[in-house]
Amino acid sequence: MTKGTINVAVENIFPLIKKFLYSDHEIFLRELISNATDATLKLKHLASVGEIKGDFDQSQIEIIIDEKKKQLKIIDQGIGMTEEEVKKYINEIAFSGAEEFLDKYKEKGDDPGIIGHFGLGFYSAFMVADKVEIISKSYKEGSEAIHWSCDGSPNYSIKKSKKTDRGTEIILNISDDSTEFLEKSRIDNLLTKYNKFMPIPIKFGTKEESKTIGEGKDAKEEKITVDNIINNPNPAWTKKPADLEADDYKKFYHELYPMQFEEPLFNIHLNVDYPFNLTGILYFPKLSNNLDIQKDRIQLYQNQVFVTDNVEGIVPDFLQMLRGVIDSPDIPLNVSRSYLQADGAVKKIAGYITKKVADKFASLHKNNREDFEAKWNDIKVIIEYGMLSEPKFYDKAKKFALYPTVTDKYFTFDELKDKIKDQQTDKDGNTIVLYASDKDKQHSYIEAAKTKGYEVLLLDSPIVSHLIQKLETENEKTKFARVDADHIDNLINKEETKISKLSDAEKEKLKTIVEGIVPKETYTVQLESLDSTSNPFIITQPEFMRRMKEMSATGGGGMMGMGNMPEMYNLVVNTNNDLMGKILKAKGNKDKYVNQALDLAKLSQNLLQGEALTNFIKRSFELMK
Repeated sequence: MTKGTINVAVENIFPLIKKFLYSDHEIFLRELISNATDATLKLKHLASVGEIKGDFDQSQIEIIIDEKKKQLKIIDQGIGMTEEEVKKYINEIAFSGAEEFLDKYKEKGDDPGIIGHFGLGFYSAFMVADKVEIISKSYKEGSEAIHWSCDGSPNYSIKKSKKTDRGTEIILNISDDSTEFLEKSRIDNLLTKYNKFMPIPIKFGTKEESKTIGEGKDAKEEKITVDNIINNPNPAWTKKPADLEADDYKKFYHELYPMQFEEPLFNIHLNVDYPFNLTGILYFPKLSNNLDIQKDRIQLYQNQVFVTDNVEGIVPDFLQMLRGVIDSPDIPLNVSRSYLQADGAVKKIAGYITKKVADKFASLHKNNREDFEAKWNDIKVIIEYGMLSEPKFYDKAKKFALYPTVTDKYFTFDELKDKIKDQQTDKDGNTIVLYASDKDKQHSYIEAAKTKGYEVLLLDSPIVSHLIQKLETENEKTKFARVDADHIDNLINKEETKISKLSDAEKEKLKTIVEGIVPKETYTVQLESLDSTSNPFIITQPEFMRRMKEMSATGGGGMMGMGNMPEMYNLVVNTNNDLMGKILKAKGNKDKYVNQALDLAKLSQNLLQGEALTNFIKRSFELMK
């Protein structure tokens, strides 16, 4: 037997591992299974290039719990290690940077990116184990099996082993404060979380199949209850798109999200090997207008090992509402935010994903416009968000983004401008794009616009104010106006002569009467010479103020706090409506007429409720007497 001290320049690194990495201690199993996978894949590679002979396609990894001995075992059939390799890779390399490790991380107890630095992946085992053993036999001809053991101090021992089969057994003697890792359900959950798609089959059991465990005097036959293979070594994203049918993508979606019963709308298969390596499948679920959609549904893998479902920095923000898988060997197993912010490859990955998504939308729009229109309401939030947040996406999206009308017609922005440019250009040469946010609430305003032959868009997403602000900036002489922002003749001002039935003196008197009755803190009275058949009172909300308020409420607009401001409206008084004459001539009913006309205007905007609605009903019956 050989004894020695691990090459480490500090008194004892093991308590530091536990201290610094405790918050992420469950990842020890991921690290050890990743090592076992690497050892197995290396063996297969050596066989593929002819360095060794044999068929290793049936190689697998076993995870075994021995509750009586308080042991957790990870057993592979990979390349194994010689005594020299154990000394080199376990005793020396793992701690060659220990001092640098301490200098860098002694103040960062919660940093999840420590594992993997300086070969510490294997030593994550000491976060849950008092003693760790390695029994290994190399694939190299004539090599002897060895048994390495370490009790959590810098001291280790190596002795010969009677292990006869190639590969490595890692035996963790679980510490008293980590007995949760002897529970079948706990390990099962970890395997499902981190190793569901590992490229080597994984078996997991607790104790029927006869197997020799241990060595020498301690060797014994044990019955191991081994479950079926718990992972899918060949998930859909590792295959070529040409080898997959639509049903294959759907089956994989439900494998990723077993509790998700609704089918995705469509998917994108990612596959690139230059200037970085990336594979994956992204799914587009049906989305509502709610921006508070659960993110963290895209799973990030490194060589089929689960890393995280927080893909911030890797996937552009507007696409984090999607679902699916991204796998890249260029992203380390332990992703830190600082790494993502600084790494050039990660930025290229984000750009590639953005381009692939844009190309997919462009293809759907070009090849099946009718289907694209049918899906629009389920995908528009992603596209609109992307247009606002990613300039390169905007450049592509402006060709396929759709703008539906209240009559269920769909236009691209160029198609829309071409359609309305003759009818909806005002006296200053501005093309006015009319829109509604709610067909029912703004029905009367929509009808007034349709009577004029105008197209009215239906823009009802929560970020529409931000979007139209950008569209106005990008398109010179184009302005957006919601149909209830003013009387239709003012929204698209054709400079037609407007003659009032009232004299200037009568208008001044009328304005004084109305202003004396309606609440000044809510309404600004605005006299207009409209068509005599138009309503006597019309409530509008100025486009600029309403838009800024909406933008503030959803973040942005440059006017903090506007979302909490009280509602302000314009009260347009039609001086040509016959009611104005009655108001001027009435001796005792001025209040009733004004309030009745105001309530009718409020009713058309769904602003009449509570006590005001009760008073309106009562007053209506009185006026009918």
